[in-house]
Amino acid sequence: MDRPAGATLLFVNQHYAPDVAATGQCLADLAEHLAHDGYDVEVLASRTRYAAGHIAAPASEVLNGVRVTRVSSTAFGRRTLLGRLADYASFYGRVLTKLLFGRRYDGVVFLTTPPLVSFIGRIAQLVRRQRYGIWSMDLHPEAELAAGMLRNGSLLARALAWLDARAYRGADFVIDLGAYMHKRVLEKGVEPTKARTVHLWGGRADRVAMPAANSLSHQLALDGKFVVMYSGNAGIVHDFGAIFEAMRALRDDPRIFFLFVGGGPRRAEVEEFARRERLTNFAYHDYVPRELLPHSLSVAHVHLISLRPEFVGVSVPSKLYGAMASGRPILFVGPGRCETADAIAEARCGVTIDPTDGGDAVAGRRIAEIVDSWADAPAIGAELGARGRCMFVERYDQRLSCAAFEEVVRAAWGVAPELSPQEGRRPRHPDRARVSHAAVTDPQADAH
Repeated sequence: MDRPAGATLLFVNQHYAPDVAATGQCLADLAEHLAHDGYDVEVLASRTRYAAGHIAAPASEVLNGVRVTRVSSTAFGRRTLLGRLADYASFYGRVLTKLLFGRRYDGVVFLTTPPLVSFIGRIAQLVRRQRYGIWSMDLHPEAELAAGMLRNGSLLARALAWLDARAYRGADFVIDLGAYMHKRVLEKGVEPTKARTVHLWGGRADRVAMPAANSLSHQLALDGKFVVMYSGNAGIVHDFGAIFEAMRALRDDPRIFFLFVGGGPRRAEVEEFARRERLTNFAYHDYVPRELLPHSLSVAHVHLISLRPEFVGVSVPSKLYGAMASGRPILFVGPGRCETADAIAEARCGVTIDPTDGGDAVAGRRIAEIVDSWADAPAIGAELGARGRCMFVERYDQRLSCAAFEEVVRAAWGVAPELSPQEGRRPRHPDRARVSHAAVTDPQADAH
């Protein structure tokens, strides 16, 4: 396949499609969008899977117009800290080698998996004047501090924070995911003119329409059940205490079924709770292929999302946007002031329950009461879900955010795709005129 002649961009992230990691899937959406627009896009990823082992994909391929290189590294996965650190270290070495001794690009964009990988961009900038930007999917070492993996004020924590801040300050731009993360990015010393907010997305509205009839419900023996779904990663940033209390409270309700789909380091904890409580209205299934995600999400009658308060501004659950796309109401268990809670309140598509207000037991009873009421009055859930779907179409459509990202790249690096005379100029995306009001946010407006 001939490579396009446009500006050369390299994206660096440990995970890439078809891996199940949300960062890899979002990166694939963006990379393919830019390749379609005429950019010469490369991705440098690892061959390791998000869980453990190696992904079943070639070491090098052109995938939907994107040249993907998956480098070899250790593949211990996320089950142990030492294994994860080994995977990170081996990937760092491969990235550093490529940027110091490989081709130069018009720009390199670093995601934030593994942590501090963007500091390699700072090294390449100093050694080769390689331009780079950061797509901040989460913040480090803030995440490790919030999880208790690092002690606040320790020598290691201060050293990692220093390295990370140098990487962020040296970048030509930093793209964050929302107002609370934006504030933390500025606290790292990033110039306000270089920090921009681009929302994540739940796919393309024209491709994630929910099926009218869903055979998956029948396959899972859920016909006639009111399904409360938790879909995606169950990780250290998520809070399950109140959800467990709700599951315990609704254990004897024959209408209600709790369905978990996905995986993550805390899956075993959820399954152990269900075994210990001998829950019969519970199941945990593996990740589904992305093309089947609309079918999986539409099995639900309500979607559960959670976030620990320590992670406000550090992590933004991407599962919110798929839940909105599904047209189902959302129960968010987490802080009342964060990107997720604000989005739900603005769309009026669900309810936020903060466990810090009364503890897990009180929050769990509240979850159970809401689930019970929505099961009794399905029209309420349908109205909430419709509002969420409307907000998804207007603000969180993939095309809007990808176009907004492209505008940031153009503005920072002065690059544009080159098109052949036969192609002429590509028409601008029909939604591009709305980008400044929807997908990308002025940093001054977000700094609160």
